[in-house]
Amino acid sequence: MKSHSTKNTVRNSSAPIQSTLANAVIAALLCTQTASVVAEDFSDIERIAVTASPTAKAIKTLSHNLSVIDSEQLSLTRHEHINQVFNTVPGGWISRGNGQEHLTAIRSPVLTGAGGCGAYFMAQDGISLRAPGFCNTNQLFDVNTEQAERIEVLRGPSSVDYGSNAVHGVINLLTPDAIGFDSQNISLSAGPHDYLKGSTQLATQWNNHGLTMQVNASHDGGYKEESGYDQQKFDIIHQYQSDNLSIKNVLSGSNLNQETAGFIQGFESYKDDSLKKTNPNPEAFRDSQSLRGYSAIEYTQSPDTSFTITPYFRWTDMAFLQHFLPWKALEENSQKSVGINVRGIKRFESINLYFGLDSDFTEGKLTETQAEDFAPTLPAGTHYDYTVDAHVISPFMQFDWQASSGLNITGGVRYDMTEYDYDNHESDGSACAPEVTNCRFTRPTDQTVDYDELSYQLGANYALGENLYLYSQFSTGYRAPQATELFRLQAGQTIAELDAEELVSYELGMRGQTAALSYDVTLFTMEKSHFIFQDSNRQNISNGETSHQGIELSMRYQLPHQFYLSAHGTLASHEYDNSLAIARTDIKGNEIDTAPEHMGSIQLGWRSEHINSELEWVHMGNYYLNPENTAEYDGHNLLNLRAAYQYGNQWRFSARLLNLTNEDYAERADFGFGNYRYFVGEPRSLFVSVDYFFK
Repeated sequence: MKSHSTKNTVRNSSAPIQSTLANAVIAALLCTQTASVVAEDFSDIERIAVTASPTAKAIKTLSHNLSVIDSEQLSLTRHEHINQVFNTVPGGWISRGNGQEHLTAIRSPVLTGAGGCGAYFMAQDGISLRAPGFCNTNQLFDVNTEQAERIEVLRGPSSVDYGSNAVHGVINLLTPDAIGFDSQNISLSAGPHDYLKGSTQLATQWNNHGLTMQVNASHDGGYKEESGYDQQKFDIIHQYQSDNLSIKNVLSGSNLNQETAGFIQGFESYKDDSLKKTNPNPEAFRDSQSLRGYSAIEYTQSPDTSFTITPYFRWTDMAFLQHFLPWKALEENSQKSVGINVRGIKRFESINLYFGLDSDFTEGKLTETQAEDFAPTLPAGTHYDYTVDAHVISPFMQFDWQASSGLNITGGVRYDMTEYDYDNHESDGSACAPEVTNCRFTRPTDQTVDYDELSYQLGANYALGENLYLYSQFSTGYRAPQATELFRLQAGQTIAELDAEELVSYELGMRGQTAALSYDVTLFTMEKSHFIFQDSNRQNISNGETSHQGIELSMRYQLPHQFYLSAHGTLASHEYDNSLAIARTDIKGNEIDTAPEHMGSIQLGWRSEHINSELEWVHMGNYYLNPENTAEYDGHNLLNLRAAYQYGNQWRFSARLLNLTNEDYAERADFGFGNYRYFVGEPRSLFVSVDYFFK
């Protein structure tokens, strides 16, 4: 049995977003008496949410935060990349790499390298996109976000609800229900660099059944030289509904074939016209396929008792060139999983009890090969070739207590047992020739590793008035080490004695709604222990500690004459809390690299019966690029303009003008191997779409 603990930190300072958001709120409040309100636009706190509770609940009753990217926002944004819809998630940033690649930050820095992808639970209809222990930093390209019903984002730990990996946040895509689905359409989009995208949604219903199919395919020739991608996604959704039985069957798949452009190097090279479009890694590529299927079977035994059983399977296969490393090894990985989620609800007069069991069985495989010798310590040939059989079993129990007419208390506990059975298919030890010392690649001997962990949650929601709620929550998050952290070792490390990362979080918030204004403000503080990282000796260790504090704001205000204003932002601090061996200097108290202290967005929109338009300002604050805090990116501000026109009942025309002012900026800045490195943001770009709706 093993256990570990970790922390993470953030940094940066500035006040522009704070003053801007404050001014926006003040301006909105001054217009209150003249606002004309469309009621359905301002029911945010009444909205029913799925992700943040064992059962669907109104957001106003939750004891913690939740952000919802709804179908209307997805339709207006028409994103080419998932980061474009994350601008409205306070405390969240999906950093865009090249093509469809991305890295994630939710109440955290952008996490990379060892430990970089296991801190977030990413799911479709509550089922993890990748198996526990086998995450991928880019895994959101596996899921059909473009045609989702909505995307719900929970910021902070939620391991009681979701188990391992729900440390810094949860991203849950919700597919549409097939029964009652009536948005049948076909659409075509076009943009710069030979960008084309086609999609369709088809549906039929009979008796108590509904069947929906949604498909999209896109081609991007690439802004950078010798780059671009082709991508296809689909969902097939069948639903059956009777008096006491509901069944939802979903089959989803994706395929990505990408020619990847690597980052360019040199201080502020993203401003250099001669370098912006160059591709230092024309040989880089990524091919990825995924398939998932599940059946959510809900049986209502009585008004007070119901059960849901969801068996599922998942399969992924991916190959990519590690262009970010000088020796450019090829990694191939795959997963095959089956599992089942069981949920039960028992309702009493003032208390609801929720109980369940999650079980997941996965076979993961990874190989890493190098075509040519780079150095004696970085040889050609097979570096790693192993399989890992993983078993995860997680029972949990939660309660929801209506303590008084205005006070609701929630709590829960989950036990997670994770076991990895590792089988090395190459010789144990060094991957180099016998005479070579300090070989980069080390293959551990066959072994079994297991982790046991308890997670806790206690929260409260108090109604201060009819539409004013105060909420607070204590929660913990944890993740078992990922298979690559345990078994893809380097520099002579033959066994990784890693603890599970642990995070303790406290948050206090207030959400409310008036005739014209809805808002949600959250304060949070989090301490992370047993943070897993790779030290300066290239050893995977887990003694890191970090801290995270901040304030998040979301608001929306209805202005006169069908205008509206919304704002979303965060001010946060992420810091190293102990002296880690990842730099030559003591970094305790430093801000964590790639962790902006302030970021956010403001949308000014106008909506009529036939027109929906929006001007968006996106702010990214400055951030450090290394733990020593000696290299920095200054941040940027972008303007985006979107508009859609509904012509009759069957035609819709839309356009998106991105980076309106043609700003030179970096989607993400980095510092490695002694160089500034940048993924370049694209210049001003116009995308147009036409949709035809079937009668």
